[in-house]
Formats: sequence, structure tokens, C-alpha cells
Amino acid sequence: MWLDSRERIHAPEITGEWVNSPPLTARELRGRVTLVDFWDYTCVNCLRTLPYLREWHRRYASLGLAVIGVHAPEFQFARDRANVERAMRSQGLEYTVVLDNEYRTWRAFANRCWPAKHLVDARGYVRYVHFGEGQYGETEEGIRLLLAEAGVTAPAEPLVEPVRPSDRPDARCLPATTELYLGYARGLLGNGSGYVEEQVQDYAASDPRLPDVAYLEGPWFAGRELVAACPLLGRVSRLRLRYTAAEVNLVMAPPDPAGLPVEGRATVIVRQDGQPLPPEDRGEDVMALGDETVIDVCEPRMYSLARNREAGPSELEIWTRKPGLEVYAFTFVPCVEGA
Repeated sequence: MWLDSRERIHAPEITGEWVNSPPLTARELRGRVTLVDFWDYTCVNCLRTLPYLREWHRRYASLGLAVIGVHAPEFQFARDRANVERAMRSQGLEYTVVLDNEYRTWRAFANRCWPAKHLVDARGYVRYVHFGEGQYGETEEGIRLLLAEAGVTAPAEPLVEPVRPSDRPDARCLPATTELYLGYARGLLGNGSGYVEEQVQDYAASDPRLPDVAYLEGPWFAGRELVAACPLLGRVSRLRLRYTAAEVNLVMAPPDPAGLPVEGRATVIVRQDGQPLPPEDRGEDVMALGDETVIDVCEPRMYSLARNREAGPSELEIWTRKPGLEVYAFTFVPCVEGA
């Protein structure tokens, strides 16, 4: 969305903990075009935008574009600098990143969601804003326009090609399950008992199960942001979800070794429609172990569970015997019509 002359404001200062750069003030950025990207490393929509940000940094940094990733954490563990740095290495991010753990920069820019891109011209005015995925061609054209206004000629190469079919301007995405939080502050359980907050509860199995809502079975601890597995006496902690999407992901963290007498990792069994996931439907974090398909949860992040050939309704089931496994939120990617 381009801002007209009445809507333009001077870009506020970017504050926080600068990870791979000295602090950059608005005065120091004057004369350069700046792309401010609000992101979180556990957000699937943010991760899907990163190939474009990496390429824009490669193409235009030498011409005067400053890409600044403002990391605003959605969960408590995402405030940890070491976790963000690990994600930066994994994603190959070489542009500047600053940690906005107190959301000061988020509020200063009147930001509303992840991901979000704010283009600032060489005079320091916010000229363009886009919330969510998409509009990659429009955003890159905006970068070129603002560089041209600053007296820089952009290369003649074509705009970055769409990375996925869903990124095409004419793509039509089929309806999918929306993001589901699992902590009691923002979540909603399908279990008739609802959450038993801040304590361990033995949740009963529910049948039938409604779509697009999570169900717990067995012993779980319910916190504000998460539910944590608490299997006892050989029992398992199980989570079930009926969903519709091409891809499903789950934000998880391993047991905290400081708080539990276990090593900081957990094996999670993953099944779909009552069966181990076939190779062609497995997410990139799923592997075969004997007759089961599993995920090794060894760090706090988003894990890819399923990448389905068809986006019809499915029931996902995860379970573990490992006490302390933390589960935060499901995220989904819809199917593209005709893809």
C-alpha cells in the first residue's frame, strides 16, 4: 500500500538489541532506502517471505538499500538472542537484524502483524507498507522506484520470480484451517472440560472431534503460551487435530534441562489419519523410525509436520512419553487452486 503525501511520516528510530550490526539511527540511514521487515522466526508466513528478502539484499544493498529485520518475538523463548541467531544462520540471513523484545519499534511504526514491510525513502519518510505475505513484485518495484528517486539506477534484470505457485499475483488459495494457539491465553480446546490452568490435568479422550480445534488426551500442563506433556507411569500425552491445509507446522520446544531431570530433546510420534506419514506427505522435519514417523525436537522452533499431496480434511495425531515437551501453536499453508 503506497501512502499519499498526507499519510507519510518520518520513520521512527529503530531500537532494541542489534544482533549483527552497530545501532543505526534514522540520521545514519538518511540517504539510503530502508526496508524494515517485522518478523518472528517461529512464524511460517515470515519464513515464507525470507527468500525474497535475501535476494533483495543481494541485489540492492550495494546500490543503497538497507534491509533491517526487526525480530518481534511471539513466544517467550523467541526473546533469547541465541535462538534468533541460530535461526538467522539456518535461514542464511546476512542483512541487519535487531531484537525488538519490548515491542518498542513495533509500536513506533504502528505495526499490526507478522510479517510486515515498511519502505522508507532516502529522506526518511515511510512511503509504502505491506502486511502479510504476497505483493512481492509490487514491493520490489517500490524498492526500485525509491532508489531511482535517490538517483540510483537499478539493474535491468527482471523482478524476482515467484518462489511458489501461491506467490503468483493471480493465485487463488483454497480455504484452510487458521493458526491455532495451544496456551490458554489465546487457545481454545475441543475438550469439554476446557483448560485447567497452570496445573497438570489428565484430559479425557473426546469423540466425536470437531474440525479446526485441538484436543488433548492424557496428562498435560496448561500454561499461558503452551501446553507441556506430563506423561506418568508409562502413559502418553497425546494431541489430536482435524484440519484442512496443504501444509501443517507446529511450534515446539524440547524439555528444559534446567527444570527437569531429562536431556533437552524429545521424540514425538506423528501420525496422519491413523497411519505413519508416507514419504511423499512428510514435512521436512519428519523421519522414519522403525514402523513410526517421528520428529526429534531438539531446539525451540517451528517444525514441519506434513506437506500433503492433497489438501483434503485429515486428522493429525502427535504423542510422546517425554515429560516437558512444550507445544505452542499450529500454523497452516493453504493449497493453491489448480496447482
